[in-house]
Amino acid sequence: MLKVRRSRLYTLWFGWYSRRQFRRYFNSVRVFMEAGVREMDLRTPVIFYANHAYWWDGFWSPLCTEEFFRQRLHIIIEFQQLQKHRFFTRIGAFSLDRSRPRSWPVTIRYAAELLTDDNDRQNALWIFPQGKIEHVDKRPLVFFKGTASIVSRVLEKVPGVYVVSIVSRIEYLDEQKPELFLSFRQPFLVSRSEYAGADKLTAYMQRMTESHLDELSEKIRNRKLDDAVTLVQGNLSVNRKSEAFRRFMHLDKVQKVTE
Repeated sequence: MLKVRRSRLYTLWFGWYSRRQFRRYFNSVRVFMEAGVREMDLRTPVIFYANHAYWWDGFWSPLCTEEFFRQRLHIIIEFQQLQKHRFFTRIGAFSLDRSRPRSWPVTIRYAAELLTDDNDRQNALWIFPQGKIEHVDKRPLVFFKGTASIVSRVLEKVPGVYVVSIVSRIEYLDEQKPELFLSFRQPFLVSRSEYAGADKLTAYMQRMTESHLDELSEKIRNRKLDDAVTLVQGNLSVNRKSEAFRRFMHLDKVQKVTE
């Protein structure tokens, strides 16, 4: 298993690099966030679980952490992928090898240790329970039980853990470049005394993610975007550059005169 080898310098570099890439390839990255997400008790660990539909997944978690939270970031990445891109261990990533089931308990224990470690920031884990990239509109969603197993292990050490649904969707609206939308739902506190087991928690997270994705899709379709916060504003796209050039050359006025 590849473990976290955190580096402040790498974290700063990756934040700069991610923003640069998002500005280049997206018109904007916009975030919807329900009440309570930024008001969590920092002494209680949190697991952010997200749908997995795009290559970009994972790139935006450090940006959200930097912009919105006071947290110690951790991310689970498939072993083969993390082996190719080991620098991710420098920003809080560690591996899960699905081809070796005997290694899973070790990873679950390690994740629980990270989430219950004593430090001055909220311990956070970002995870994609589908385990692979699937189409954003695929239904039903099927989650592995690893996330709930981590919750079970964490509750052996602390009285509660937050689980927060995050969904992402990429859409083309009025620009040449696409928009990336992220949405955070209100935190759900799983307490030791009320925990119903891994199967029920996994089913709950699947249902929550499906309804959350449908809700975000409807917002975008109906252009109800006023509540979104712009995390990254992209560079000018081709159509915006063309419009700016026409204004600079007064071409629109020329066209009106000739008409």
